[in-house]
Order: sequence, then structure tokens, then C-alpha cells
Amino acid sequence: MSGVNEIRSTFLDYFKKNGHEVVASSPLVPRNDPTLMFTNAGMVQFKNVFTGLESRAYSRAATAQKSVRAGGKHNDLDNVGYTARHLTFFEMLGNFSFGDYFKEQAIELAWNLITKEYGLNKDKLLVTVYHTDDEAAGYWKKIAGFTDDRIIRIATSDNFWAMGDTGPCGPCSEIFIDRGDHIWGGPPGSPEEDGDRFLEFWNLVFMQYEQVTKEERIDLPRPSIDTGMGLERMASILQGVETVFETDLFRHLIDAASSAIGRGPDASNVGSYRVIADHLRSSCFLVADGVLPSNEGRGYVLRRIMRRAMRHAQLLGASEPLLWKLVPALVREMAQAYPELGRGEALITETLKLEETRFRKTLARGLGLLADATETLGSGDMLDGETAFKLYDTYGFPLDLTQDALRQRSISVDLAGFTDAMARQKAEARANWAGSGEAATETVWFGIKDRNGATEFLGYETEQAEGVILTLIKDGAEVATAAAGDTVAIVVNQTPFYGESGGQMGDTGLMSGEGFVIEVTDTQKKVDGLFVHYGKVTSGKLKTGAVVELKVDHNRRTRLRSNHSATHLIHEALREVLGTHVAQKGSLVAPERLRFDISHNKPISAEELEEVERMSNEIVIQNSPVTTRLMSVDDAIAEGAMALFGEKYGDEVRVVSMGTGIHGTKANRPYSVELCGGTHVRSTGDIGLVRIVADSAVAAGVRRIEALTGEAARRHLDEQDRRLKAVASSLKVAPADVLARVETLVEERKKLERELTDARKKLAMGGGQGGSAEAAREISGVKYLGKVVSGVDPKDLKGLADESKAGLGSGVVALIGVSEDGKASAVVAVTADLVDRFSAVDLVRVASAALGGKGGGGRPDMAQAGGPDATKADEAVEAVAQAMAG
Repeated sequence: MSGVNEIRSTFLDYFKKNGHEVVASSPLVPRNDPTLMFTNAGMVQFKNVFTGLESRAYSRAATAQKSVRAGGKHNDLDNVGYTARHLTFFEMLGNFSFGDYFKEQAIELAWNLITKEYGLNKDKLLVTVYHTDDEAAGYWKKIAGFTDDRIIRIATSDNFWAMGDTGPCGPCSEIFIDRGDHIWGGPPGSPEEDGDRFLEFWNLVFMQYEQVTKEERIDLPRPSIDTGMGLERMASILQGVETVFETDLFRHLIDAASSAIGRGPDASNVGSYRVIADHLRSSCFLVADGVLPSNEGRGYVLRRIMRRAMRHAQLLGASEPLLWKLVPALVREMAQAYPELGRGEALITETLKLEETRFRKTLARGLGLLADATETLGSGDMLDGETAFKLYDTYGFPLDLTQDALRQRSISVDLAGFTDAMARQKAEARANWAGSGEAATETVWFGIKDRNGATEFLGYETEQAEGVILTLIKDGAEVATAAAGDTVAIVVNQTPFYGESGGQMGDTGLMSGEGFVIEVTDTQKKVDGLFVHYGKVTSGKLKTGAVVELKVDHNRRTRLRSNHSATHLIHEALREVLGTHVAQKGSLVAPERLRFDISHNKPISAEELEEVERMSNEIVIQNSPVTTRLMSVDDAIAEGAMALFGEKYGDEVRVVSMGTGIHGTKANRPYSVELCGGTHVRSTGDIGLVRIVADSAVAAGVRRIEALTGEAARRHLDEQDRRLKAVASSLKVAPADVLARVETLVEERKKLERELTDARKKLAMGGGQGGSAEAAREISGVKYLGKVVSGVDPKDLKGLADESKAGLGSGVVALIGVSEDGKASAVVAVTADLVDRFSAVDLVRVASAALGGKGGGGRPDMAQAGGPDATKADEAVEAVAQAMAG
């Protein structure tokens, strides 16, 4: 038993048998300690348990914790590859007791594991204790049988652990192994302690005090245990090799790199292979935990790690990007223990390939420019800071690469000059950031961003984290404190809150800290990745520098993710149904609904919308994973990814893919592939259901689609079902028969309306006799039928006049229709034999004038007009008669 995977599983199984809860590794980005850049020890995820802020369902735990030390105060980056045991990424095996067992059982558990399970030779082991910890020394004598010479007392902080200036603390006991006198070095505490002969592999921390102030320390009511054993170090011990890079895991990674490069390691280049193997692990695990390369914060550290490995790959003669080819080897070795590697393999591969492709261009160009700039410099000279800054600012050549390249020639860089040039550029940028209105108000964020850097966004991986308040804004100005009732804008160093962009609304939720609570009502993304949280202090008082716990409103975020992912599916379905001319022209992703506008120049039929909805739900039902990759914009678009309207993209973009196509050219290919920085569901099934509820026109050639998902869609369908059942109950039929019954009722209504119209006409004209010659009078030898009618729709007056005209045979008909609103309509009809004597147009104008109206129009045989005064209807009839009489 000496393989890395077996060592890890043996450790966890051992502590599980001894009553410990095996807890999964926490992410490399700490959620509960904003002071740390990366998780660097197993106890980080239990910090709040140790301090009493959080409780768990167990009092004993064991973990295999992935850890990174490559930034901030814990930085081993520059040592990697040149020492026997420094790594940027390592696994820390640990067991923890939260007020359960203490020193005696911790020592006993450790001793039995290393001597019985791992089989280490007892005679080669020794320990250190804090110089005043007689209790721990006594237990080592009792349990291990150590004599005093193998229990080394250390008086320094190396054997006393503290969480900070205040808080839990306690003495330590470290376990060492003597690897033999063929390796130089002495035991801890000796002048030769920095040698590699005596290797420390496990540290037991006895957390028994609380540091109240700098001078005051009290006993903890529930002493606890925190331990950490380096997996790689234990592997080197059990496998009998002198460096961690010779263990099985690293051998496999180095073999993969050798195969890809086409040459193996030797004494002159083995350091480069070690750098590549270690940095590959760091890079892959960081990307899997949501960190992407950038020019600030964690992303910058990742970029440094990646580029350092890439630089060594080039030194080894790799003629093309290398690291992305090694990802499968790492996944084979470690994905069983850390499944996030397998889930993120596509994103990891694309990110490494993109970064190395870009870096090679930067490196080739930068080295050429650097050579030109330093051709007159010799050993001991210094490159001026202005030139170094120009290489960085204009050509993207990092300062550390400039220093690394010049170090081989013993040339340094004027760092003060570089810093001055950087400061001048920022000052000029601020001065140029001017304007009026909204642009002017945004200048405050530029200065804050310049001072604090971009906000680390953690929201792709978590909805809860801790942060430090960097800036408070109240009433448009920066303040140091805020109190209950104040409306504030807050900037923190890291946040899980999504800032509104790309159509997706910003997150809401809660911020809380020691004695205060803030209700976050909106989150906005400002200049260059600065996230601003808007809200109201509901209780207490806060100040800049305070640690806050940030909790996104989970239910609201869940609905936002569902609606955002649904827009991608509907968008692609619309393109399949309507054509590839369809492109998104704007969107709103809200928790209650989704809305987006598309380019399409005609109404979308009900059948087309049904097909779009059906195809979208086909992908939902697949429940396929939603994957994310990092690519260049050009590569992403070349692979068919769609860019969303209104979104700004940098050189590197997140490409979100979901579903597998079923029909046509999409069959068996990724269904929806879009450039998108928003938050999405983990699997398409999380959307639940897609329901399109509206389609409308918003501008020429632009249609607006509105839809619901998940619970909102279900409620909508429930309401539709309730309405259908209510209608069915009213009609006294089964819901399935409602349509047929309604169609019958509609036909019956139309028939009744026709019959009613005919009846009204007959009634208006005197019971059916109004069209006869007997009802007319004679004027100047011409039959004239003049009638005031009510209850007849104005549009039916012409038809009624035609019927009346036919009944006369020869003559003039004038019908004045009165309505309930007090207005009147007039129709005059003249038989064909009389149009030379009388014009219907002239006569209807006379009637209109009598009604208080003007004009009228039509043909000589039929004309229509109206007027505002229906009380003059009889006068209008007589006015036509007088006009005929001349």
C-alpha cells in the first residue's frame, strides 16, 4: 500500500472506522474566510465550527482537502521545481475534533495510523512539542514509548498555532521521520534543521486557548483538535523516494509531458518537468473551482501559475501548446477522488489551450521587443521602468516575465520606475473619464475600482460566502460607517451576488456581520468588474473593513437561472422553426418571467409557437448537463456559438452549451451554444417546464417573446386548467367537449344575431310593411319613403335602404338611424330611373345639416352621412322632402 490514491483512501477509511464523518474537500476559493486568497489547509472549511458560529451534525470529521499556496502570504510558487517538497497544489489529510476528544486520543489515533496502517518504522520517528506542553510530551511517552531525546521541545511559534491576533489557538506537535544519514540535515531545533533528512509529515494542533487580547489568553470551554498530514509527503516516505516529484502520481504526469514533448527528463531539465506537473494540478483544480485567468486577484495568480508552466514547456522545446494535452492524464489519476475534475474537463482543456495559445504570441513578441530594448545593456545593468511598463501595457508582456528573462543575463528592472509609470497611466485614465449626467456620476466607481481592484465573483459555484467591506457609499459619497435605516451601496472584495448584465437581473439577499444586517435589494456591475450591492441597513451599525456574510436569495436565484437557461433554448428553437435570420435583440431575465426580442418581420403563428415550445421542452426533458468552456471570441463564433445582443465581450468568453439536438442539422450535436456570462442551471431538467405565454410586435421587424418556466409555468397551466373546468361546468359538458360545445354555441349565436337583425329591420320599418309603396308619400310626382329608425346598427342602414328602394320600384328612400348615445346616421337611396333628377349625395347632405353635421358622401344612387343631434331626426326626414320639392 503506497500509491497516492490508496494512501488517501486508507486515511479516510481509518478515521471513518473511528467514528469520524468523512467530509468532502471544500473548494479552493474559501467561502468562509475572505482574508485568504486560496484554501491552504483542511481546517479552513471548519473555521466557523471552531469559533462557535456554526454547528454541524457531527463532532468528529476527516477530510482530504485540496490546497493551494501560490498567492498572498502563503506563496510557494517560486520554490516549486527547485526543492524536494514545495508544491503550489497539495492535498492535506486531516482529522478534526470539535469539542470531543483531545490530546491523548489525537496522539493515539495518529500513532496507530502511521505505524499499523501505514507500517512506518517506529525507530525512525520523532516528534516535536511546544516547550511548555508537558501533557503532550507525556502522552507521546505513554502511547509511542518515546524517550525524551525523541520528543523535541520547541519554544518558537513553529509549534504554537493561532487563527489570528485573537481567537482560538494552541500548541502543536509535529511528527518527523528520519530518512537516513545519506541525506544531509539535522533534527528540528538543530543548526542543520533546514536539511531534508528529517521530514515533517503531520502536524497535530491542540486548540485549547482563546486569545482575547494581545495580553490575555483563556482556556476554551471545549478544546478541539485540528491536524494536517501532507499526502504527497507521506507518499514519498512510503514509496521510498527522496522528492514528492518521484511519487507515482507525479511520475505519471511527468511521463505524459515527456511523451507529448518527445523527450524525457534529465539532470539539466528535470526542474522544468516538475514545474509543469505541479502547475498543471494547480491550474486544473482552480479552473474546476471557478477561477479563470485574468489580470487581477485570484485570476492573476492562476495566470501566473499557468504561464510559468507554459514558459517551462517552451524551454523544454514544446513547439505548440502543451498543458491542455495533459489534462486527461490528470483526470485519470485524480477524478475518482475529486469528481469536479471530470465535470470540468471541457472547461479546463479549453482554458489551458486558449491561455497558452495567447501566451505564446505574447512571449514571442515580448522577447523580441525586450531584446531590442536591452541590446546595449550588460551584466549588472538595469532596464528602465518606463520600458518595462510599455512592454506590459502596450504589448501585454507581464513584469515577472521581463524579470525572469533578464535574470539569465544578470539585468534587473527599475521597479520604482515601473510603479510610477503605472500610477501615471491610471491618473490619465481617471482624468479622461469625464462626462455629464449618468457618465459623470459613474466616475466614483472608477476611483473605487482603481483603489480596490475588481470584485472576485464566486457566484458560479456558490450562493453563500464571506467578504470584507472595502467601500461604503451613502447619499452619493464614501463614508466610513452606516447605521440602521441608511440606504447604502457596498463594495466587498468577493461576492456570490451576480451583478446585472446581459439581460439578467442582479441578485438580492442578505449581508450580515457582527451586530448588523443589510437587506440587499439589487446588485449592479460597474466599471471593469466592480460589483456594487445596493440595500438598506435593517439593524445595527457597520463600517468599512468589517467581515460580512453574503447570502444570495436562493429561491430567486434559482428562478433566474431557470429563466436564463430557457432563453437559450427558446432562442435556438426559434432559429430552427423560423430560420437562422432570427437573432436576439434584447432581453430581460427576471425571477418571475423571461422576455426577449428577436429579429423577425411577420407575426409568429400559433402553430410555430407551439413547435418552439415543444422543441424547448424536448431539451429540458433530456436533463443533460449544462457545460461551460472558456474560449476566444473568434474561436467560439467559429464553432457556432452565438453572441447575445447588448453583451460586451473581452478577449476571453464563457461559452455555455446545453442539450443535444434531435432534429435536422442539429441532430446529435450540441443544441444551444452561446457566449454568456450569466448564471445557469446545472442540468436542463432543472428548468422544469417552458411555457410561452405571449408574442407581440415591438418595432418594425422585431417580435417580443414572453415565457415562464418551472413553478411559474406550472401555476400558469393550473390557472388555465381551472378556467377550462369552470367553463366546462357552466356549459354542463366534460372539459374535453368544451371546444365542440363552444363552436356550436358560436354558430347558434350567429344565427340568432342574423334573425335578430332581420327582426329589428322589420320592426323599424313598421312590421315588414315599411318598404311597400303604400307607406310612401308622393312629392312632385315621386314616391318618397322617409323614416326614423332605432335599434338598427348604422352599418345595416344601407341594406335596409336597398330593400326599401326595391319595394318602391321607383322613388327616393331616406332613413335616419338614431343611437343610444344621441347621435344619428342618415342614408339616402335613389332608384336608377331618378338619378338624373335627384342626387343621393346632395339629399344626404341636407339631412346631415339638419342633424347638426357636415358633408356626407357616396354615389348618386346611395349616400351616407351622420350628425351629432339625434333629436332632429324627424326634421332631417322633412328636410330631404323639402329638397325634393324644390
